[in-house]
Amino acid sequence: MSRTVAFDNLIKFTKTVLLRCYGYSEREADVTSRVLVEADARNIPSHGVSRLDFYRKNIQGGFAKPGAEPEIVWQTPVSLVVDGHDGIGSYIAEWSVDKTIEKAKQSGTAFCAVRDSNHYGIAGLWAEKIARQDMIGMAFTNTRTCGIPTYGRERVLGTNPIAVAIPEREDRIFLLDMATSTVAHGKVEVYDRRKKPMPQGWAVDENGVGTTDATAFEKLFYANPQYGGHLYLGGEGEENGGHKGFGLALLVEILCSGLSLGMSSLNTFQPGKGSGITHFFGAMRLDLFGRSGDLKDHVGDILRDIRVGEKAAGQERIYIHGEKEAEARTKSLKEGIFIDDATAEFLDSLAKEAGIPIV
Repeated sequence: MSRTVAFDNLIKFTKTVLLRCYGYSEREADVTSRVLVEADARNIPSHGVSRLDFYRKNIQGGFAKPGAEPEIVWQTPVSLVVDGHDGIGSYIAEWSVDKTIEKAKQSGTAFCAVRDSNHYGIAGLWAEKIARQDMIGMAFTNTRTCGIPTYGRERVLGTNPIAVAIPEREDRIFLLDMATSTVAHGKVEVYDRRKKPMPQGWAVDENGVGTTDATAFEKLFYANPQYGGHLYLGGEGEENGGHKGFGLALLVEILCSGLSLGMSSLNTFQPGKGSGITHFFGAMRLDLFGRSGDLKDHVGDILRDIRVGEKAAGQERIYIHGEKEAEARTKSLKEGIFIDDATAEFLDSLAKEAGIPIV
């Protein structure tokens, strides 16, 4: 049954499950539990604790290996390449981002390409972590194959999200965090779990025809590795800019897989190998461009001018990217995190397996 759970309690529960049932180390369980619960707290359930099911399947399939340590395989004063050795994605991401920040503090800017990692949670969390250091933060990742290229029929790329975070005044952060597909696959999973039709324009079936049946699409997605998939921003064809969304996905692929010498989305999740997920992070100190305070004030002025613009009929507010999620997090910290029926049932089964009280 659906319920509301306190933020800290959900982190503690998730960490215990990862330690007792998934074979995670203390450090892996610590960062993964924080990353998953942060997504739920920000009202992004597609990347929250429901992902525990996906993470377990990855371990069982040999795609993710708890205990594997990341390794720097190439570096300069402003760059590094990390081999994750098929370890836990969020642990590899935090390790790599910390190294990137360290280099950027010394050199002003730094970039990091990562190969042989795994799902690392919401991309925006890593861009935001960099921005908390008075830097512009960037985070990109490829994913398993999900998307259909413009005028193509086969899945060849992932949902390949982009996240950029820029500090503004009063410790606020502009945070653009978006899949280059119309939606992340996790959102389709949420509609499937809740037995709801998904909006038109999210995906096409094996014949390349638009579908709103989330459950049928999920069955197709896992039964047929080739046909039927997500549409990129702008949808089918070029009339509404579908080729632009496809171009963004391809850009992410080249940054993540091209610069790390890692697997492209098309070659991820092959039996006998790790998942092969790749990432790319960037950090640029604000003071490369002037006094940090002046820059943050100016960014704040730009965003304020957008917020106070004339509203469309029936609308009361223009949201800046990241505001809805930040406000949802504030509410979750105060009132708790909403867990839907299907996720609550799943967590109850994990509690029984771990031998701990339900959360």
